[in-house]
Amino acid sequence: MTDALKRLSDEGVAIWLDDLSRKRITSGNLAELIDQSHVVGVTTNPSIFQKAISSGDGYEQQVSDLAARKVTVEEAIRMITTADVRDAADILRPVFDATDGQDGRVSIEVDPRLAHNTKATVAEAKQLAWLVDRPNTLIKIPATKAGLPAITEVIGKGISVNVTLIFSLERYREVMDAYLAGLEKAKSLGLELDKIHSVASFFVSRVDTEIDKRLDGVGTDEAKALKGKSALANARLAYQAYEEVFSSDRWAALEKAGANKQRPLWASTGVKDPELKDTLYVEQLVAPNTVNTMPEATLEASADHADITGDTVRGGYEQAQADIDALAKVGVSYDEVVQLLEDEGVDKFEAAWNDLLKSTEAELKRLAPSEG
Repeated sequence: MTDALKRLSDEGVAIWLDDLSRKRITSGNLAELIDQSHVVGVTTNPSIFQKAISSGDGYEQQVSDLAARKVTVEEAIRMITTADVRDAADILRPVFDATDGQDGRVSIEVDPRLAHNTKATVAEAKQLAWLVDRPNTLIKIPATKAGLPAITEVIGKGISVNVTLIFSLERYREVMDAYLAGLEKAKSLGLELDKIHSVASFFVSRVDTEIDKRLDGVGTDEAKALKGKSALANARLAYQAYEEVFSSDRWAALEKAGANKQRPLWASTGVKDPELKDTLYVEQLVAPNTVNTMPEATLEASADHADITGDTVRGGYEQAQADIDALAKVGVSYDEVVQLLEDEGVDKFEAAWNDLLKSTEAELKRLAPSEG
């Protein structure tokens, strides 16, 4: 069943699961996926927690205890989500140890309402790292303009980071620069660079969804011929940028001091368009030292019928650039699309967080002990 996943793993792609819930932890399902499906990491986001906690499955006792203590809804969410991340980190600890800290990682996101506040993002990242208190945690910081200096600051304190919501090539270069600046800061403070890890989450399917909608709007044969190509082209050019930055003299000095490369992570790899193959963003983004974080449906589809044929990224840079350049010729603005996607990405996570606040508050009220 998992031959395709093994081949993917053998090609240097770390398979992470883009989902977490208490039921997945307590039922043994996460341990099973690690054991049988080559899963070596877990990512979470506000939408994932909102869905998990709203289902109520496995959370009732903790919520009841929190209600009895009359904690605020924000504190309740932090206690619930960090408990799940801590438990998942413990399950993945053997992978962390076996890969010298590269994998076996669990990501937890800073409050998305802080996405445009550098100082608050840094404070929240420190608090989350302290609360979870596991060496195999990654703190997720969005790649907004305010997020970039926060990334440098947090990496500089020796905290490992998953940079999220990257859509544009320009922003990705800024993210890599922020990471290197953070490592340089950590080095100047005498911190051990080999203990600091990072991934840069470059989003995939949402790029095709937005651009293909616009190509349909243009309606010409030339425009329609570009459908289903932009997300892969964008990601491949991101990997080209990664190769360039991590072969620079600036990087060589950090690597000599023990630093780890910031791996590109392909996020949002569930295919939204039913006309495209459901494993497209797995098969066509195979490259060494990358991560692919998959929703469970994509993981299962990949195990069942993904065709893994080796590296499908390097060697495709010229065509990728041609595919991106072709968008402007039919009247679709790449810059406009990627900025829209970043703005929407932050808004969606904030909306999910607000939904999580509401549903958790309702549960706290429902389970609150009667007075007396």
